[in-house]
Amino acid sequence: MSDSHGEQHGHQGHEHGSHQHGGHQHGTHQHGGNDSPPHGEQAWDERYRSKPEIWSGNPNVALVAEVAGLSPGSALDAGAGEGGDAFWLAAQGWTVTAADISSVAIERAAKRASERGLAVTWLHANLAEVPAPGTFDLVTAHFLHVPKADQQSLFRHLADAVAPGGTLLVVGHDLTDMAKLPRPDLAEYGWTVDEVAAVLDDGWTVVTAEARMRRATGPEGDEVDIADAILRARRH
Repeated sequence: MSDSHGEQHGHQGHEHGSHQHGGHQHGTHQHGGNDSPPHGEQAWDERYRSKPEIWSGNPNVALVAEVAGLSPGSALDAGAGEGGDAFWLAAQGWTVTAADISSVAIERAAKRASERGLAVTWLHANLAEVPAPGTFDLVTAHFLHVPKADQQSLFRHLADAVAPGGTLLVVGHDLTDMAKLPRPDLAEYGWTVDEVAAVLDDGWTVVTAEARMRRATGPEGDEVDIADAILRARRH
């Protein structure tokens, strides 16, 4: 999903099979009252229902920068939200599967893809709990809200979904953002590029591993420089 300054956030849900429409990704699946996790499936469904549009619809800046030079093939967008990244990839010629925790986001994104004439396969799945369906030339995930205890499983499943010769791109909020923007849960849901790289063995070449600065809009409308933790790697 994308916010007002083009930033997409991901969440991860439990598997409900494949849809021919829309997706996104985030935390653990739970039902019930106040015990629902703050970034769980129920919470994200409620958030999407609260507004007709949550994100800007623009692709993430890091996705465009890192992927624009790649030859299109098959792609998995993990945490697709309202579809901004998936739409951009499909328009560039990629064959896209997009996954998300929220069925509300999936339905919304599917409708918009249909209106734009874009072919995207949508999947309601928790990739921290289940492997991705098959392998892809590109696996991309931006700003997924996954609890620390589930992150290594998620990163392994994302890496396992990359086909030989393919690319893994994982982008998160750098932990330094806690001092710049109100991100009270970042310590629990954020990560470093080293934590992502830890799941990669000698069969990978790391192409990008950095905290890349980006101008964003703060809560008071002021501009602030924040950092994205970007890990891009190529499978041999």
